[in-house]
Amino acid sequence: MQAELLKFLGNPMFGIALSLVVYLIGSFLFKKFNGFFLFQPLFVGMVLGIFVLWLMSKATGVNVTWIYTNLYKPGGDIIFWFLFPTTIAFAVPLFKRNDIVKKYWFEIILSLIIGLTISVIIMYFVSKLIGLNKSEIASMLPQAATTAVAMPIAQGIHGVPAITAMACILNAVIIYALGDWIIKLFHLKNPIGIGLGLGTAGHTMGSAKALELGEVQGSMAAIAVVIISVVVDIIVPLFANIVHL
Repeated sequence: MQAELLKFLGNPMFGIALSLVVYLIGSFLFKKFNGFFLFQPLFVGMVLGIFVLWLMSKATGVNVTWIYTNLYKPGGDIIFWFLFPTTIAFAVPLFKRNDIVKKYWFEIILSLIIGLTISVIIMYFVSKLIGLNKSEIASMLPQAATTAVAMPIAQGIHGVPAITAMACILNAVIIYALGDWIIKLFHLKNPIGIGLGLGTAGHTMGSAKALELGEVQGSMAAIAVVIISVVVDIIVPLFANIVHL
């Protein structure tokens, strides 16, 4: 009976259905508690999804890695595929405010390259300081990019994509929740800088927060998501090679 159930759940529809259900639960809680950041749908969905897979492992006596790989992943990969066209869609707000890009293109690109390089170096030494192994460090380095880009990069430098995805999601949730507070704390006024910062640190959720602040901020956040993903794809593998990860 158990073997038949596991075989039935191996259908890709299980992974798709589980993802949708936990996300809808997160959306309900987010609205119910007036946008409290801990109930951000993406974060709730991730935690609930892990919990459900863990419960299935305990109930069936099957290793949780096997449960994830053989039951959830076939459907999860289908959902993951849609992240790629979603990421490309960030070109739309970029095009709408290409006047700003044309005027400040050098400053935008240079600031993102310098910021990303410093971020990667700090992340590496902090990871070493707290005792992470090489695989775990490699998993943390690409998190400045959006999830769809960061996960393949992590895999390419011998990291664990699942850890990278979790780091990206946590970044997004924290920036969405604390974005307004950070802006007030540092007395940030420049809409271009605010948008670039939110998009770089918070990816899609950071871009959503930037759009709440204004069209310029939202456009700059979208630009940051696109450019920083390209920069991460170049710098992180090079850095990983330098430090022998």
